[in-house]
Amino acid sequence: MRVAVGGLHVECCTYNPVKIEERDFVIWRGDEILGQAYFSVLKAYQATYLPTFYARAVPGGPVARDTYENFKADFLARLQAQMPLDGLYLAMHGAVFVEGMEDAEGDWLASAREVVGEDCVIAVSYDLHGNVSQKILDAIDIFSTYRTAPHIDVPETQLRSLKMLNHALTTGERPLIAWVKVPMLMGGERTSTRYEPAKSIYESLPAVDALHGVWDASLQVGYRSADEPRATACSVFTGMDRDVLEREALKLAQTYWDARHECIYPVPVGTIEEGVALAKASRTHPVILADSGDNPTAGGVGDRGDVLAEVLKHGLTNTIVAGVMDRPAVEKAYAAGVGALVDLKIGGALDLKSMSVGVNAEVVTLVETSEPMEREAVVRVGGVDIVVSARRRPYHNIADFARLGLDPLKADTVLVKSGYLSPELEPIANPNFMILSDGAVTQNDTIRVRKRMVVPTFPIVAEPEWIPRAVFSRRSLARLVS
Repeated sequence: MRVAVGGLHVECCTYNPVKIEERDFVIWRGDEILGQAYFSVLKAYQATYLPTFYARAVPGGPVARDTYENFKADFLARLQAQMPLDGLYLAMHGAVFVEGMEDAEGDWLASAREVVGEDCVIAVSYDLHGNVSQKILDAIDIFSTYRTAPHIDVPETQLRSLKMLNHALTTGERPLIAWVKVPMLMGGERTSTRYEPAKSIYESLPAVDALHGVWDASLQVGYRSADEPRATACSVFTGMDRDVLEREALKLAQTYWDARHECIYPVPVGTIEEGVALAKASRTHPVILADSGDNPTAGGVGDRGDVLAEVLKHGLTNTIVAGVMDRPAVEKAYAAGVGALVDLKIGGALDLKSMSVGVNAEVVTLVETSEPMEREAVVRVGGVDIVVSARRRPYHNIADFARLGLDPLKADTVLVKSGYLSPELEPIANPNFMILSDGAVTQNDTIRVRKRMVVPTFPIVAEPEWIPRAVFSRRSLARLVS
């Protein structure tokens, strides 16, 4: 069996003004792909795997059009060079937005279908925060999505897609795909699978997979920070029995819809002022404040200094702020050197709407690197250690702090740009408080200008009307009438 492998993986906030360009991606071409741990799951099923093109980036704004077109041309040329093919596996995200284009994944997958032809079986794995369209499903044969948020089941999702692909190629069976749109668009902060109701809904899916005629049951939460028509929740089912797929897709969609009012923040939330006041008064530590509106892993810019300003205003001590993206501040710290006092303006390096904070800081730590964009500095103002980075990046793992000489367990307060906390930070938070801050990925839906959303959607619209309807993919319908 000849199976090509590739993908495109990035989450794009249409409210983020900073475009993602080629330099922001990690790119694997050709044989580089097969040497990556991310694709080690391929070993589970025997085939001749033929690598093409794969790119991924930290979530951000729209992908620059020329970057996307160059990526697509590279991918399609490599795909064409591997023909003929029995199968194609693509590891996708599902929330790519390209400037001047609607439905980038639909374009990517439809273009792949044109190259490989109608007989090749295309399987994809998705992020549950991806957005689906009819064009996407019409181009593929097999779909599976993550079942955890935070995402700790990426290999398992890849394996489900590969298992279905292997089964189709070894048996000759060609599955159907049915989906049901749900007019809901909730952020990951209210649909984390660590908490109800998402926890029970997603934990029920393996039992649905086991039903006769079902190969895979998927539920897409969708990506709320994308203003485009396909941004919505949906259930997506892959399998062989039309009636069972339709019934179960409708059932899962209805279950999620019925739970919409239960999708609430699972931790205390409030304003910047409330979060900092809590941290100052708390007798337990570390207090972890999550700056949700500027979260780079959800597509935020990551350069806002408004929460930092409040921390400094109230004189918090033994505090870590990790971090603020500001390359000019980083370069100034490196030029000054460890131990120097330096005047810095932190914040507002990319987005003109982002607040900056002027400080006189001591340079405490400089990361040794020959790559300017990998530079990170720790600067100290009073009792606050502030991490500034040359590129947009999160600080969600203990190792992110350790390499900078910081220990969140010993801090009184830790401020991170995040929504729900990572699996490493959440257990140590004592307590955890989510700040409903401004920014590209703000939780405040009422301030969003949505020009492309064509269907009234909860909670943007309080109680939209909904008549559930299951729809099959183009290739499914062709098989049903043949």
